[in-house]
Amino acid sequence: MKLIPTIAFLLTGVSAQSPAPQGTLTEAQAVAVYERAVQLMESTGFAIPNLTQPAAPLTESARQSVLSLKGLGGGNPDVHYQFLTSLRAYLMLADAVRKPNPFPVEAKRQLVELRDALSTSETYFEALIERVYRASRSSDRDNLARYQDSNARIGAPAPNRPRVVFLGDSITDSWRLNEYFPDKDFINRGIGGQITGQMLGRFNADVIRLKPAAVLILAGTNDIARGVSLSAIQDNLAMMADLAVAHQIKPIFATLLPVSDYHKNTNPSYERTKARPLAVIRNLNQWLNEFCRVRNFTFVNYYSVLADPSGQFKSDLAQDGLHPDPPGYRLMAPLALEAINKTIAPAPAAQTQGKKRRLF
Repeated sequence: MKLIPTIAFLLTGVSAQSPAPQGTLTEAQAVAVYERAVQLMESTGFAIPNLTQPAAPLTESARQSVLSLKGLGGGNPDVHYQFLTSLRAYLMLADAVRKPNPFPVEAKRQLVELRDALSTSETYFEALIERVYRASRSSDRDNLARYQDSNARIGAPAPNRPRVVFLGDSITDSWRLNEYFPDKDFINRGIGGQITGQMLGRFNADVIRLKPAAVLILAGTNDIARGVSLSAIQDNLAMMADLAVAHQIKPIFATLLPVSDYHKNTNPSYERTKARPLAVIRNLNQWLNEFCRVRNFTFVNYYSVLADPSGQFKSDLAQDGLHPDPPGYRLMAPLALEAINKTIAPAPAAQTQGKKRRLF
């Protein structure tokens, strides 16, 4: 099988919880095969002195891929491809270098096992790409099924207890709202990997039908990573605002979070600024600020408390350079609550000469 880089927009946001294709490894089994392959790369590299130094970067790359899959979930085809590229290159190098004579029998056996691991891994990767392709062609492109049952069980908002929907991607999806906002009717409708077009597609089901007083929208970082134009992102956000206003829901817009490269030595996939350039994030945040000013929407500036002077995500707030750790969410929570309280607080009645005046 000839492996080729997959299209970026198909790769972003693949769910690590998707079932394994029938007849192939599960994601956990695939990662176990990869771990064994890394062990074999290390041992055969030791058995072949001419291989040790030139193969060291390939072994380390494979090891970091495994760590990434274990830490972030096994459903990211980009990381699988990175592992397979390292393993294939390692075996090509092992074939090319001069081997000791006599060549240890155990080393021969390990190379055979390593080639078997490559074949197994390629079969899994091919099935994974097919799964990604099917998902991209799915009738449920926007993943409306994710919250369908939960939405059906949610009743109407209670009087004097305003409901707020948090709409977003994995940053929202991972935010345990009940811990940060106890005793609030705050509903999480984040889905990891989603772009603004997908959120717009589920806005009716996951926001409007829940009849919230407000919706807090945090979106756009995945659009940037997939190369979606700023104008398209802005159009999607504006349409969400228009839908909210049309249904008497007050929109609140949050800045995109910064990203960083500080932890790329821990894992090469944590180099975030290439896919999400800091300048593009700042440009979109500036547009959001002005958009909210003109439309009189509430604006939440998470960026100001999460970014360091260089504009990157503070190193102690996001260990993967993209998603906030608990200390990051602890900084975000009071800003979100302040914005919500400001937005849904009852407006004072306006009076003119002792008579009520209608407000528009």
